Amino acid sequence: MLESTEDRILDAALTAYQLHAKVTDNATYCDHWQEAEAAVKACIFHLIGEGQCVLKMPGLDGPQTLIAGDLVVFPHGAAHHLSGDGYTTMLCGQFDFIIGPKNPILDALPDCVIVRASEAGTAFQRIAQIMCEEARSSSFGSRAVLDKLADSLFVMTVRHHLSTTTHRRGLLAALADPKLRRALSVMHLNPGQDWTVAELATEACMSRTAFSELFSAVLGTSPINYLTQWRMMEALKLVQDSSLSMLAIAEKFGYQTEAAFRRSFKRIHGHGPGHFRRAK
Repeated sequence: MLESTEDRILDAALTAYQLHAKVTDNATYCDHWQEAEAAVKACIFHLIGEGQCVLKMPGLDGPQTLIAGDLVVFPHGAAHHLSGDGYTTMLCGQFDFIIGPKNPILDALPDCVIVRASEAGTAFQRIAQIMCEEARSSSFGSRAVLDKLADSLFVMTVRHHLSTTTHRRGLLAALADPKLRRALSVMHLNPGQDWTVAELATEACMSRTAFSELFSAVLGTSPINYLTQWRMMEALKLVQDSSLSMLAIAEKFGYQTEAAFRRSFKRIHGHGPGHFRRAK
């Protein structure tokens, strides 16, 4: 099946922001139990293995019962309360990104996403089942297998959210808009081009003013700011994974001088490119 423009943009974003999932706990509960989870600055998840529990948190339409195979994700680390009666197991973990929890992918998701196994399809069900089996086996390499499979859970969570919600926002809303999607596509494909707002508006078949206003309203930032952030995410991969000089990387992303590139890089990532190259 050919990949759509929407898929290419989302895949590129997930690659650039360097998703890395990790399972942090294989929890077991008995009898009457409850767990109050405080808010954290991370995207966290719970995958129910056996039994069931009740989820409560502000913003939900009342208490939500989660059964075996269900997944709940808190993209912004929202506080929540879990409780149950009887034997219950769950895998807990978090989805990390190279620039932390503040990025366009997480920003586009609500405070809580529930993926019910009965609605998510056989692929999701198989992955959830394999993860629970791996957690029970404690075989050599189980943690690595769990973490890799959890990567897929995040992508499937985004896919499920896209297919079930009528209230997209941020990057996900932009991907649903044909005009904004065209502009995002050319920025992602050719980040080194010296794009102007007027040129991006032409790609979107809109006037400069209308395009700028729509882009900012949907994505919460200006087209040029988004482009700069995207360039710096792509540049980070080259800084970490290539032997190109800083000047060569700067020129690849349209910067006239290495100094200008370093300033933009540090503004986005908090450290200069040398910091990341030394740490690789």
